[in-house]
Amino acid sequence: MCGIVGVVGRVDAAPRLLEGLRRLEYRGYDSAGVATLVDGAIARRRAEGKLARLDEALAAEPLPGTTGIGHTRWATHGRPTERNAHPHATPRVAVVHNGIIENFSELRVGAAPNSTGQAAQP
Repeated sequence: MCGIVGVVGRVDAAPRLLEGLRRLEYRGYDSAGVATLVDGAIARRRAEGKLARLDEALAAEPLPGTTGIGHTRWATHGRPTERNAHPHATPRVAVVHNGIIENFSELRVGAAPNSTGQAAQP
């Protein structure tokens, strides 16, 4: 079962996100990740396996930012890999979710930038 935690604060969010995810460990998971807003852009760290791997990734490459979101994932669709770990992100948006998004193809088309650089309108 997945777990989601968010932080809006005045100090770096990543340690608080990691602590929130630790409190959700009892739910079970196979990968985890966090994303924060840094100077108007999304930065993230993800890891396959237990939170200790995410903690190692954050120690090796700290993640600044005072606003963020974290997720623990139990794979119901797709392999439990770092690539499939949440948050999924673009430079401007990070997304986490529970369950399977059946209409992902339509959403991907609507989110893809058109020739003007703007998201296409569905």
